[in-house]
Amino acid sequence: MKFFIDTANLKDIKEAQDLGVLDGVTTNPSLMAKEGITGSDNITQHYKAICDIVDGDVSAEVIATDYHGMIKEGLALAKLNDKIVVKIPMVKDGVRALKYFSEAGIKTNCTLVFSTGQALLAAKVGATYVSPFIGRLDDISTDGLSLIRDIRLIFDNYGYSTQILAASVRHSMHILNCAKLGADVTTSPLSAITSLLKHPLTDAGLAAFLSDHRKAAGN
Repeated sequence: MKFFIDTANLKDIKEAQDLGVLDGVTTNPSLMAKEGITGSDNITQHYKAICDIVDGDVSAEVIATDYHGMIKEGLALAKLNDKIVVKIPMVKDGVRALKYFSEAGIKTNCTLVFSTGQALLAAKVGATYVSPFIGRLDDISTDGLSLIRDIRLIFDNYGYSTQILAASVRHSMHILNCAKLGADVTTSPLSAITSLLKHPLTDAGLAAFLSDHRKAAGN
């Protein structure tokens, strides 16, 4: 399974890259605003800075919600770097735009997916990634993980190559459960990824080893 980091924070992106497990980045207007990145020129430069850090795909979201606006913005984003994946919302004109970009050989990420029907439409028109938001479904007392399971079944039934990119991932158990269910990618904050490192028995074992070493060394 691929690990993407969901942020626009360059420090977090570099830390994940240096850890050696990072496969890509997802961003959105809210994450840009959180880092104080405003204005089209600054956002463009920030995308370029992210691409300079990572080796894998970088999802960059269009702001337009109409077909022609999405095409115009998506083409401009795709020209920034070969790593850019054009992030398109799951709306009617978005499906049309996904088809256009697929035929043009431009990678896409269909975002704001909350149902199997939406995921099926995105796969049908050739989206590179489809992003079901499992955490937001959990927030309204709906099982987000069951959506991952059902999309996996449908995609496998028909051999769709669209990758399932589990989004709105909140913690390490989300990551592990998505891995069990066959999600191709999870995107999460850095904290969710680094929490996979932690186990109390690892800490206790390391402390014991170091204590024994100090005793053996006469310290």
